[in-house]
Amino acid sequence: MAPGKSKKRRSSKKEKKDVGSADKKTSKHKSKSEVQRDRRDLNKYVNKQRTLVFASRGITHRDRHFMADLRDLLPHSKKDVKFDGKGNLFMINEVCDMKNCNNCIFLEARRGKDLYLWMSKAPEGPSVKFLIENLHTMSELVLTGNCLKGSRPILFFDKSFDSTPAYKLLKEMITQILGSPKGHPKVKPFVDHQFSFFIADNRIWFRNYQLVKGDDQSKEPVDTLIEIGPRFVLNPIRILSGSFSGKVLWSNGEFVTPSRKRASMKIGKQDTVRSRRDQVKKRKKHKEKTFVGENELDTVF
Repeated sequence: MAPGKSKKRRSSKKEKKDVGSADKKTSKHKSKSEVQRDRRDLNKYVNKQRTLVFASRGITHRDRHFMADLRDLLPHSKKDVKFDGKGNLFMINEVCDMKNCNNCIFLEARRGKDLYLWMSKAPEGPSVKFLIENLHTMSELVLTGNCLKGSRPILFFDKSFDSTPAYKLLKEMITQILGSPKGHPKVKPFVDHQFSFFIADNRIWFRNYQLVKGDDQSKEPVDTLIEIGPRFVLNPIRILSGSFSGKVLWSNGEFVTPSRKRASMKIGKQDTVRSRRDQVKKRKKHKEKTFVGENELDTVF
């Protein structure tokens, strides 16, 4: 065999090895980049929902604790000072614009007793007004449930939310305002609790549960639910087309204001007091009519 041919064969083998190694390197490099791209796509902050949570002046200490609980449950929320504009709730849209928020939860206190909650999609709307009833904060309940601060919740809705268009709109607003968006800087990539919403007696009942797997042998990822808190009931009043303004899209005909309830209770108490006074007067008249006189035998001894 000629020496020139052997050299050419050796060089061709080396070239094949170099090409194979280069292909392997490029394939490995592509796979790593694809993995990194997939991770970036998963952690992308696409659904940019930011919720402003604040209150009006005149809220009680209990309402303030409830507002702090809401902020702890919503890692995508922002704070602001107390709002002082009575009757000018439309100015809240400017506050949301300054804070770069597209959602708003506003707690409105009235008469030092009643607490109203506004949910709004700023600045175009719609907005919903609720009356908060049966409020119990986390510090009051002291339940055994616990979850990681900043984790994402699962939103569970009752089947009755799909019964009417008004409840469908409320469901969509609650998911956008209370649901923690994926990829938010303050949201942690864990799901360990659940927000549950039920409709009963024309009201929305809220519960917060911890997701726990008690039995290791079970195939289901979650076995038990442990309540964390807080507890509250939302009584819907009306839905407006705009943010804190606009046409009334829906109103609750069965809603009765708390002041009317208190007035009716006072009237009921007044009626009971009047009936007691009338009974005392009737008793006195009856005694006067049936009075026989003193018995003579009582003074013998």
